Amino acid sequence: MTLALLGLYLAVAGFALPRRLAGSPRLQAHPAAGAALWLALMASFLVALLLAAHHATEPFAHEPAGLAGLIPHAEPAAPLAPHTHDWWLLAAAAAGLGAVVAAVGVRAGRVRRRHRAVLDLVAVRDRRWDALVLEHTHPTVYCLPGRRPRVVVSRGALDLLDERQLAAAVAHEREHIRGRHHLFRLPADAFALFLGRLPLARRGRAEVALLLEMAADDAALARVSRSELASALCALATSPAPPGGALGVASTGVLTRVRRLARPGVGGRKHQLAWRMGVLATPLLPYLLACAPHP
Repeated sequence: MTLALLGLYLAVAGFALPRRLAGSPRLQAHPAAGAALWLALMASFLVALLLAAHHATEPFAHEPAGLAGLIPHAEPAAPLAPHTHDWWLLAAAAAGLGAVVAAVGVRAGRVRRRHRAVLDLVAVRDRRWDALVLEHTHPTVYCLPGRRPRVVVSRGALDLLDERQLAAAVAHEREHIRGRHHLFRLPADAFALFLGRLPLARRGRAEVALLLEMAADDAALARVSRSELASALCALATSPAPPGGALGVASTGVLTRVRRLARPGVGGRKHQLAWRMGVLATPLLPYLLACAPHP
């Protein structure tokens, strides 16, 4: 019974929900919370996968008792088997996932350090924009996040964009740095590294990247107007992809973001408590299914 429930949950979380959530206007209305929800769903899938594997190999090692089985009994009527094996399983899974995320982060950090070293040699600092100007004719604006962040503007972007458009593009990149969005992309990249063919991994990684771009758009609107940011995105739409470990203002979902900026109500803060509760509860769902009492 428990294994069947977990199998059903894996099918829903891994295949059905990603198709339903991808491009959801509700998630795009709250992009930071939407990205967190995708990451919580990935964590939930891993928990369900490990619990299903555990129940498949040791079907009689765990006697489901509902949530009451997690609460110590003051006067137990009979000796109770400790529920320690699932906690050890989850702890080992968390450690393994943390190691994978750390490895992906170390690799991305190494790429960023190499690129930053090259930029410090060949680029010139522009004090007006507090950015590095790269002598390249192709228009591009991107940032290198991390401990020593950089905002990079090419000479082509300086020639193409007017002052307000450039201010919008730079503000967007500074919000990426301020929000540490590169850290939110690491779990999605690590999840896709091993489960890339799974719809949750493939679509989730792309959706997290898009939603974080939208979150930076929303934060930048405190400094620039929607029209200025949208026009900057359109002007930079043909920019090449930024180097590994970098985040580019026009590297992801430009058309979708421009359409979103044209709609009213971008960046609303309604129902934030409900979003947070949903993000916190999602990874716990598989464990609650595994603890469900037998009828």
